[in-house]
Amino acid sequence: MVSRTEYLVMHTRTPREFVNLTERVRAVVRQSGVAEGFVLVSSMHITSAVYVNDAESGLLRDIEAWADRLAPPGDYQHHRTGETNGDAHLKNLLLGHQVVLPVSQGDLDLGPWEQVYYAEFDGQRPKRVIVKVVGDGPS
Repeated sequence: MVSRTEYLVMHTRTPREFVNLTERVRAVVRQSGVAEGFVLVSSMHITSAVYVNDAESGLLRDIEAWADRLAPPGDYQHHRTGETNGDAHLKNLLLGHQVVLPVSQGDLDLGPWEQVYYAEFDGQRPKRVIVKVVGDGPS
């Protein structure tokens, strides 16, 4: 069994931002020495998400609009604690905070349009994503 753990650090420029992590995750997988296994990509923040989908700009805007319809900015019970990011917490629940992806022949094994995204809903400060690769090494 082989494993590798890395933390991807980013500082989003805006409160909401979609960051394509695919090549950074692929690099961790390739450096891991895992030939066959899985990679976990997980946000370490409860106001962001990690998901897999197409990298098309119109779709990114659609995802943001859809999340706003289901969890619009507004007044939430959570705000009574002094926070103002109640909708960001709910968007995390909608899109999910992690994905598990296959590793085959030492590489990230995605479909032709699949990309790994980090979705930030309460940003403009440093954030981390954990990437953990686990599996068998080369035969």
